[in-house]
Amino acid sequence: MKYNSIAIDGPSGAGKSTMAKRIAAELGYLYVDTGAIYRTLGLFALRNNADPGKWEDVEPLLPQISIRMDHGTDGLQHMYLGNEDVTEEIRRPEVSTAASKISAIPQVRAFLMDMQRDLSKQHHVVMDGRDIGTVVLPHANVKIFLTASAEDRAQRRYEELLSRGNDTDYETVLADILERDRRDMGREAAPLRQAEDAVLVDTTGNSLEESFRILLQVVRECFQ
Repeated sequence: MKYNSIAIDGPSGAGKSTMAKRIAAELGYLYVDTGAIYRTLGLFALRNNADPGKWEDVEPLLPQISIRMDHGTDGLQHMYLGNEDVTEEIRRPEVSTAASKISAIPQVRAFLMDMQRDLSKQHHVVMDGRDIGTVVLPHANVKIFLTASAEDRAQRRYEELLSRGNDTDYETVLADILERDRRDMGREAAPLRQAEDAVLVDTTGNSLEESFRILLQVVRECFQ
């Protein structure tokens, strides 16, 4: 059986995970948040006092790590580090920074590539990340590059962090967004960029529902 795949790429805070989850639920596809995989590895590096930006620190950890993804009865993707559910912990700002650094290491991306591709061979998937349409699933049926202004993305992330009980401020979040953009677009290994055959969707100023309707329309048109 040939499975369909939808790749959603874009910068930090663009709403990729939120949109991908809803599209997957609408279509009955498996949702795969690849960023959560890198976040889990980043958390493991931090817990082991390793510099997530240095290959020589990260390499010894790879044989030790056990990362598992599970979609439970709540329909949501849960990330496990060993037997520990770290779904909430990997959303902390310091883990986000660690994930951005560790994902820039070519050997790390190669280490996790098979895990991501295997899921697309076993399920209809909606997969989001930074290089899904360009590297991980270059032959995806649908490719979307989702973006918004840095200010809009920072406001969304700020509100998300507050809702999770994180003590932060908007200016700090905006600075982090801009730094992640610089790092993601400037890295040598699979830099963030729009695939040539991807549909650009800019949701600046849109509500959640408006953005979802736009993306769902794009997906349906691509499958026609």
